[in-house]
Amino acid sequence: MVASADAIVPDHPPSPTDYSADSADLARFGYQPVLHRKLGRYASFAAGFSFVSILTTIFQFFGFGYSFGGAAFFWTWPLVFAGQFLVALNFAELAARYPISGCIYQWSRRLAGEVVGWFAGWMMIIAQIVTAAAAAIALQVVLPTIWSGFQIIGADSDLTSRDGAANAVLLGSVLLAITTVINVVGIDWMARINSLGVTIEIIGVCAVIAVFFTHTDRGPGVVTHTDQAAAGPYWAAFLASGLMAAYVMVGFDSAGELSEETKNPRHVAPRTILSALAVSALGGGLILLGALMAAPSLTDGSLAGGGLAYVIEAKLTTVPGKVVLTCVACAITVCTLAIQTAGSRLLFSMARDGRLPFAEPLSTVHPRFGTPVWPAVVIGALGIGLLLVNLGNAAIFATLASVCIVMLYLAYLLVTVPLLVRRIKGWPADVAGDGAGAELFALGRYGIAINALAVVWGIAMAVNLAWPRGEVYTPNGGGWWMLWAAPLFVLLTVAVGVVVHRVATPARVFPVAEHVPQIA
Repeated sequence: MVASADAIVPDHPPSPTDYSADSADLARFGYQPVLHRKLGRYASFAAGFSFVSILTTIFQFFGFGYSFGGAAFFWTWPLVFAGQFLVALNFAELAARYPISGCIYQWSRRLAGEVVGWFAGWMMIIAQIVTAAAAAIALQVVLPTIWSGFQIIGADSDLTSRDGAANAVLLGSVLLAITTVINVVGIDWMARINSLGVTIEIIGVCAVIAVFFTHTDRGPGVVTHTDQAAAGPYWAAFLASGLMAAYVMVGFDSAGELSEETKNPRHVAPRTILSALAVSALGGGLILLGALMAAPSLTDGSLAGGGLAYVIEAKLTTVPGKVVLTCVACAITVCTLAIQTAGSRLLFSMARDGRLPFAEPLSTVHPRFGTPVWPAVVIGALGIGLLLVNLGNAAIFATLASVCIVMLYLAYLLVTVPLLVRRIKGWPADVAGDGAGAELFALGRYGIAINALAVVWGIAMAVNLAWPRGEVYTPNGGGWWMLWAAPLFVLLTVAVGVVVHRVATPARVFPVAEHVPQIA
């Protein structure tokens, strides 16, 4: 049996805040307000910013981008931001109209029906599980550098070594266990820790930018240099180097995932979706430019091999360098926390609709903590399980992490494509308001053009990400299945999804997409 929406009401009377206008608004969609609504504007922003986590992801992937495109790979950053901002504009409009947890699933099924929505949610779940594990494993790149005592297993801290990979599994598993506990004990604890971590990350980003721009070895004209690019036509190297920015600028929709725990979500979530991406793009762009200007050498291979860590270690003495690395460790922690939180809310949202096996426990909210406990545990446990795959073989895990970014882009397309179809048919028919006379965020007459560009962008990036490049998927050699890992993984995910979808018996009758209640 699976649980209906009414089966997840806590066994104690709701608090007075449960009768707020936000909760009444949620009830219009047929859902009981059982999650604790405690997130303000900054906490909502922090959820999206920490998922993107430029200090974590640029630290991981800077060398990857530079090794393909040379210094001119910088221009992939504003290009990817422009494309993702088109997607974010559409998401912001949907967040204003459908302030519901599990937003990618909820938006897609309200636009295109239950089946399309289910597969959007399914792809997003798979991607978030692996992305959480990938973020957690990044601790291995930082902690042993801060203090050798963090290298508990063996002596070689390199992630691609056997000792390094084993130690990474240990550190990542501990981090996932900690984030699971935080997600279980309540959204207020998650918000406090995440907001503090994001504040530390922002301070760290500003410090890194300041150090780079005050210790430059060359001018900003470095971004025109292509002499260190990979062999072959530069357009091919440029496209490959763009994967770095594509890996980073995802997850900005997390503010929408937490809509049922956000105060005034119809107005807050759209702004924080856009601001999380925009602030991340600005900070990340300055880090990239500063690193290229401050790197001691562009030609000796150190920048491609050592990435951002190479520049930081060259420009900072031991103590300040370790302080910056500590900020990176904080960023990795809150990034993992934010990904797990978003994933658990998506699991909860789909289970609440009876669309997953074991829907009853997955849709149950703890009466005291106000959190969906089992979804958080499932995300954490599966993440740790994936880390075990990495034991002694980091190349396979890196491939899995790469293809899961493809899954994120495909999940986004399962929102933007149906939305474009609906726009062409006349959606929205009117200007939506919040019931108090204030208009909601809307693209207006620019909606179709922005939406169409977002779809073209999403398709192009999905193809670029999945393209079977040996340098990306089999850098150290491997079988044909690793080279074609992305399309094969997508096909496998869809095939397993078909089975799971048939097993999960629906427990509710959904309203037709065109008649879903919304504030007019």
